[in-house]
Amino acid sequence: MTTRTSFPKQDIKVLLLENIHATALEVFHEEGFQIEVVKGALSESELAHRLRDVHVLGIRSKTRVTAASLADARRLLTVGAFCIGTNQIDLDAANGKGIPVFNAPFSNTRSVAELIIGEVISLSRRLFDRSREVHQGKWRKLAEGSFEVRGKTLGIVGYGHIGSQVGVLAESMGMRVLTYDIRSTMAIGNSLSCATLEELLEASDFVTLHVPETPRTAGMIGVDELARMKPGAYLLNASRGTVVDIDALADALGSNHLAGAAVDVYPKEPESNSDDFATALQGLPNVILTPHLGGSTVEAQAAIGKEVATALVKFVNAGITTGAVNFPPVELAPTPGAHRILNVHRNVPGVLRDVNRIVSDLGANVRAQTLATDAHIGYLVTDLDQDVSAEVTKAIAALETNIRTRILY
Repeated sequence: MTTRTSFPKQDIKVLLLENIHATALEVFHEEGFQIEVVKGALSESELAHRLRDVHVLGIRSKTRVTAASLADARRLLTVGAFCIGTNQIDLDAANGKGIPVFNAPFSNTRSVAELIIGEVISLSRRLFDRSREVHQGKWRKLAEGSFEVRGKTLGIVGYGHIGSQVGVLAESMGMRVLTYDIRSTMAIGNSLSCATLEELLEASDFVTLHVPETPRTAGMIGVDELARMKPGAYLLNASRGTVVDIDALADALGSNHLAGAAVDVYPKEPESNSDDFATALQGLPNVILTPHLGGSTVEAQAAIGKEVATALVKFVNAGITTGAVNFPPVELAPTPGAHRILNVHRNVPGVLRDVNRIVSDLGANVRAQTLATDAHIGYLVTDLDQDVSAEVTKAIAALETNIRTRILY
């Protein structure tokens, strides 16, 4: 946008942590924002100190954005999670301070889906065991325990963006696809929906997990669920580390009830690259262990950088919250010649009445207006004639229900 903002764009400070891709920097540079880049994550106290003077924060999965780190972040306008998950952010605390949080729900979909398909084939052919043996100078040309994936059944738990892509790729290789999701989903291709998780586990040769981290998914694959899986089946998890009971999985593999597993996420992961990571799954045969790299491809990181940075810029420039994970969605086209006021308030009856009374008493002309709410807050975007916008903003900000109010342009 070329529209004049309420303060110069060069004064908007962006803090990017954890090696966010250069495509994000390009988006912010084009806007003229100030950019500070930090390679790693920050502790809660370090982050709290930095956020006192920052307008836009960008993180990946290691930085924890807590209520304490947000407590003194008076200038912070928005937060971008340059990844899919947002469980590292206190979304309720951000919501209560009028800070929308954006993520990248689409950009690494293909990268994760391709990894899963590659692991399905690798597990079925025991490729990692054979490769390790050859590296050790051993020649073990065996057909026993090695299978084609064609004709086998893949069970997908969580049929969202990634799960549905996995299903499409699996069907193209001749696999039968079953799905389970707590939501009603539309089948893509010939996939069949299961009524219960147990039904899927009992019928699948491979089970792959693509669910978010919630209280409902914590430990959803434990001793009982693993016992329900077919003898000789395989489990793959590239979702969240808390979803699978790792010790129970190790027992199921050690007893040969399961023939293999591929795990990319763990209950506790290092904050940075290290050489002392430990898990009960290490050393087990036909087990693929990777360091949370499902979306770690050049293409995915570039797409994530652009997707999230663009969403953040749209909010800074126009107050657009479409796609925010913790905020009422509002997308109002700019009104030429008007000033835009953004107001976040407690969601109680009468706020819109009070705001419009202020507008009326000051003789302002509303050119456009939209309001959206959630259980806790309301988000009001109003375009007014320029001559009284400053007075209206000051009066709205003085309301008891106000959380934050600013003139956008």
